[in-house]
Amino acid sequence: MVTRRFGGRRVVVTGAARGIGARIAERFAAEGADVVVLDLLRDPGAAHAAAIGARFVEADLTDVASARAAMTEAIETLGGIDVLVNNAGILRFGSVMETTPEQWDEVLAVNSRSMLLTTQVAAQAMIEAGDGGAIVNLASMAGKAGGAGQVAYAASKSAVIALTRVTALELGEHRIRANALCPGYVLTEMGAATRTQEQVDLWSSYSPLGRLGTPDDVAGLALFLASDDGAYLTGQAVNVTGGMIMH
Repeated sequence: MVTRRFGGRRVVVTGAARGIGARIAERFAAEGADVVVLDLLRDPGAAHAAAIGARFVEADLTDVASARAAMTEAIETLGGIDVLVNNAGILRFGSVMETTPEQWDEVLAVNSRSMLLTTQVAAQAMIEAGDGGAIVNLASMAGKAGGAGQVAYAASKSAVIALTRVTALELGEHRIRANALCPGYVLTEMGAATRTQEQVDLWSSYSPLGRLGTPDDVAGLALFLASDDGAYLTGQAVNVTGGMIMH
């Protein structure tokens, strides 16, 4: 039996057309939340929103004006906001010596700067409403452990962790909580074309549980952090790595 922890709650999930974000949005909707799927991918985003009983708002999170306008539209569509899940992200490979300034800027614009923009808009609405709220940011294991060949990605996810901690410190007085999730290897569409079965087997061996993560592993914790059960958690960067990272 599905619980209804989020009945009447208004939730925005970015990057929710597919992958982890899609499952997070689906789980919120199943537990009674009124959800907006915010994504650049118009057709899959609109289709997923329709399938789960949510609404869709298109956004280019690399563009400052678009990110702010889309977030404003999403909140107006919901009539307010109680939960923001910043999930949108991209993965680009490149070493320290190879990565160009343009590649660096692209990754940080999507993975880090967009979260600042959406948080600013959402937090302002939460403060004006006076009811508090919860922000959940998707970071990564790479934000704590680095990742050879992923310098921009790892840096962007470290920035997410830092942004989350400062958000928690500054907005706690308004009863707004902010936490980050640090998933390990999770099998989604992102990066699917670049991995082999041998790589999957190797990565699985890094976990004491002997497997990789699933979108549900991440979604379950995201919902917990946004729920009343997580009411005394803020400023945390919680690992969802199957024990690959334990700090």
